[in-house]
Amino acid sequence: MISRLTEAERNALPATLPLWTLRPGAADQLERRFVFADFSAAWGFLARVALLAEAQNHHPTWSNTWNRVEIALSTHDAGGVTTRDLDLARAIDALLPTP
Repeated sequence: MISRLTEAERNALPATLPLWTLRPGAADQLERRFVFADFSAAWGFLARVALLAEAQNHHPTWSNTWNRVEIALSTHDAGGVTTRDLDLARAIDALLPTP
């Protein structure tokens, strides 16, 4: 079974995944909010994330309201954030153009 991130790994997250926020507690999750030009762009992004998640067999919790998408990553079997979540977060970030 995969283990939750160590304290050192958690402390490194702002440097390695600066656009993601770690929400500790009972629902330990890695979260990010995305804003797009319109609903169609947001929906297209969700479709691309779905393909990534399916390929990794690791499925996020998400919501979509018009042009906004919110994604939360957590490995339920481990009871929190693991390297699987970091890998998926990086893959999701790679879908977007770099600023």
